Amino acid sequence: MLPPLRSGTIIRSRYRIIETVGQGGMGSVYRAEDTLLKGRFCAIKEIQIDPASSPTEQEQAREQFYREASVLARLDHPSLPKVSDFFSEDNRDFLVMDFVPGNDLRQKIEEARSKGSFLPEHQVLDWAGQLCDALTYLHSQNPPVLHRDIKPANIKLTPDGLIKLVDFGLVKVMIPDDTRTVTVIQGRGTVLYTPLEQYGGDSGHTDARSDIYSLGATLYHLLTNEPPAEAKTRFLQSGALRPPRTLNPHISIRSEQAILWALEMHPDDRPPSVQAFKDVLLSTGPLTLWPNLQSRHPLNRVAPVNRILALTALVLLFIAILATALSPTLLSP
Repeated sequence: MLPPLRSGTIIRSRYRIIETVGQGGMGSVYRAEDTLLKGRFCAIKEIQIDPASSPTEQEQAREQFYREASVLARLDHPSLPKVSDFFSEDNRDFLVMDFVPGNDLRQKIEEARSKGSFLPEHQVLDWAGQLCDALTYLHSQNPPVLHRDIKPANIKLTPDGLIKLVDFGLVKVMIPDDTRTVTVIQGRGTVLYTPLEQYGGDSGHTDARSDIYSLGATLYHLLTNEPPAEAKTRFLQSGALRPPRTLNPHISIRSEQAILWALEMHPDDRPPSVQAFKDVLLSTGPLTLWPNLQSRHPLNRVAPVNRILALTALVLLFIAILATALSPTLLSP
């Protein structure tokens, strides 16, 4: 892997690197100044091509980068940083985006934890609404765009209160036949927020419901100060995922049920779309559970026979109370 670019380096005869703000196995992220537009700062995502790959593989990787970077450059949503440029230099590909000021939501969790408190639910739900709108926009593109790495550290809260989903490092563009996806940058996401079907990297099938799982895991972490048990652990230990209200009893039943729905292990058991998830999470009407959640709702967790016995006991108790209340009247002269 090539070393990060030094501060002061100018690339594309335009962008002056100020500092490295992140680094991973595929490259680095820089804060840079646009020397052609004085006062404009940007974030530059660097993707390095494996030097050990064959010339044909390198050419294919570069063609894929350009094809899919052009898709990202067409995106325009208030909760997504605008991609303004992309290019290649010295065996590195670069994606230039708006630099988003503010703290990420991982830092907000740590602030709440340090005070021995939780982030207010109404605030988290406001952020969730903005994230849902951004993901609905991505998934509605033609072809649909998946993020695949939704987590608190990849979500910025700007000084004016807007949410920005900032890291496109694992974005995938779905092929129209919906049988596979093509990745801009190879990767498997962050384990604590990654659904089981994404563990196979690009060999596994992912779709919009994979982003829904990651969004549910992110909201779980925001509301409880703890990340959910990872999918692999849950696959091996059925009770590994603790309901959110056991960690933070102030969370509403609606939020808990919506999050557990998003965190279902099998994609078919999750919300069919981000909009469907948002409708349940942010609705102010009666809580209507998706069919697969009804059997696990607190009111339905006992076996059918036990429910019949419980209802019978309630009826008998009511009769006894009624008889007790009426007995003085019946005995009076």
